Amino acid sequence: MTARPANAHQARLLRLLRDGGPGSRAQLGDQVELSRSKLAVEIDRLLDTGLVVADGLAASRGGRRSHNVRLAPQLRFLGVDIGATSIDVAVTNAELEVLGHLNQPMDVREGPVAVFEQALGLAAKLRSSGLAPGGFDGAGVGVPGPVRFPEGVPVAPPIMPGWDGFPVREALSQDLGCPVLVDNDVNLMAMGERHAGVARSVDDFLCVKIGTGIGCGIVVGGQVHRGATGSAGDIGHIQVEPDGRACACGNKGCLEAHFGGAALARDAEAAARSGRSPELASRLDTHGRLTAADVAAAAAAGDPASLALVREGGNRVGQVIAGLVSFFNPGLVVIGGGVTGLGHHLLASIRTQVYRQSLPLATGNLPIVLGELGPTAGVTGATLLITDHLFSPAF
Repeated sequence: MTARPANAHQARLLRLLRDGGPGSRAQLGDQVELSRSKLAVEIDRLLDTGLVVADGLAASRGGRRSHNVRLAPQLRFLGVDIGATSIDVAVTNAELEVLGHLNQPMDVREGPVAVFEQALGLAAKLRSSGLAPGGFDGAGVGVPGPVRFPEGVPVAPPIMPGWDGFPVREALSQDLGCPVLVDNDVNLMAMGERHAGVARSVDDFLCVKIGTGIGCGIVVGGQVHRGATGSAGDIGHIQVEPDGRACACGNKGCLEAHFGGAALARDAEAAARSGRSPELASRLDTHGRLTAADVAAAAAAGDPASLALVREGGNRVGQVIAGLVSFFNPGLVVIGGGVTGLGHHLLASIRTQVYRQSLPLATGNLPIVLGELGPTAGVTGATLLITDHLFSPAF
């Protein structure tokens, strides 16, 4: 994709077609403040660029029928969502419909070169399957740490040794041969849920990702709030236990050290070995190790020790979210990430703590819900990020 919109009117039209799908000239005219003749000129210019194509006649609204237009169906965008222990790669069309999605285990501590080798391998697999025969028109990438935006450089990420200062955007742009933008993975999850998930039409909300680590995407007025240095929302390193467990960041008692995926697995193994949970002990014997998924399955089977771990973790997360709710007054809190396999037991504990600790004015109409998109939230947010950029004037 080499063409870009020439002005703000064209950019608005492209985003309307991305977010709402094909539409008639008349429908687009209802949504933009342009005269009929000016609208016709801008759409004709977009048709000339190849970003937009004609799509037949629209249903009659009385009088002469309007023509439908849509984003070029051959446009393809790549979404890459790098977590601490797995990677998701997806290809979408220009309307951000996921056409293909691959996931595989991966350790972010292996460093950027090894991780990107896997990401590019998955992208090549999607491309060769016929989903993107002409290559990718742009790519969005999420990484599990603070990012200097828009340069696309990780900044002192606590769980990503070897990534500090690595030029992710530049390196991947060269390898993929297309424009690339990079952001924190939780920011992208938040925007994915806002575009196509549970946060549709909500302008001010928090999206908490509980995986190996814990982070929070902050959306204000429909835009991600990144903070002065890109580290806004790093709630996993808020202290919940004075002189508590040592954390990977170097401090003690951080939320992540007491309830991230790694902490939960460690506590589950301790419960299995101590005899407090025959259910977890059986799973440990079978698999040799335990994960959050094992705790979720044991809790679903009514295992008291697993239920206690989920309840305690939910209380700690709820304690932190309660402070955020009192401070930020969001319209919604979304809970996502790998540990949400713990489901409604976890959600109930978080809700109880937040509703108990925050002021009634902040929580009176506050939904606290699980995300809808699961593993596609991050890749959807990634393609939203890059299309926001490409569907803006180049100057």
